[in-house]
Amino acid sequence: MSSTILIVEDEVRLADILEEYLRREGFHTERAATGPRALELWRSARPALMLLDLMLPGMDGLEVARRVRAESNLPIIMLTARDEEVDRLVGLGIGADDYVVKPYSPREVVARVRAVLRRAGGGVDVPTLLHAGPLSVDTAAFEVRLDGTPLEVTVAEVRLLAALAREPGVVRSRTELLAALGGLDRGTDERAVDAHVKNLRRKLGEREGLLDTVRGVGYRLRAEG
Repeated sequence: MSSTILIVEDEVRLADILEEYLRREGFHTERAATGPRALELWRSARPALMLLDLMLPGMDGLEVARRVRAESNLPIIMLTARDEEVDRLVGLGIGADDYVVKPYSPREVVARVRAVLRRAGGGVDVPTLLHAGPLSVDTAAFEVRLDGTPLEVTVAEVRLLAALAREPGVVRSRTELLAALGGLDRGTDERAVDAHVKNLRRKLGEREGLLDTVRGVGYRLRAEG
C-alpha cells in the first residue's frame, strides 16, 4: 500500500510542521496549497490518505472532499479551525474519516493518520532500515552502523540521522531537523541540532565528512563516503 500522505494546507508553517512530523515517522508526503492542486496530486500521486484543510483558495475543502468522494474511498482527515465546523461537516455528510480542530498537536495528527489507515484495512509500508553510503540506520531498533560496525549513539542522534538518511544528499534545515528531534512543540533551540551534529561527527571519526554542512541552510548526509 502507498505510504504517501497528501497534505492540503495553505498555511505554509503548518504544512511544514505536518510534513516534517510525517516524514520523521517514515511517510512520504506531497503538498498542495489550493483545492485544484489537491485534486491534481490526488490523481497523480495516489496517496494513502489526505489531510485536508477546510478553508482553501481556489476551491474549499468541502468541494475537494465531494469530488474525491464521488470517485474514491480515499481516507480523508479534515483540518478545521472551529469545533462548530465539525458539526457542519457531519451534517453535510461529507464522509471524512476523522476531524482535527486547530490548533492541534502534530503528534496527535500523526496518531490520527495511523489510526485511520489501520481502520481503512491496510498496513502502510513504513521503512525502518535506512541506508546512506556506509551508514545504516535502524529506526525500529534505534541502532546505527558504520561499515557494519555498531556506533554508540543516543536516541536523538538516531532520529537526526534517520531524517537525513531518508533522502541522502538532500539538505535539511535546522528547523526541519529540530522537528525530527521532536523539539518544535517544546521550544527547543535550533542550536541543539548543531550540538548533536558535532557529537555525531566525533563518533564517525575519519568518516565525519559524511555529515556535510551547507552554510546558511543546514545539513545533509552524503550518499557516498
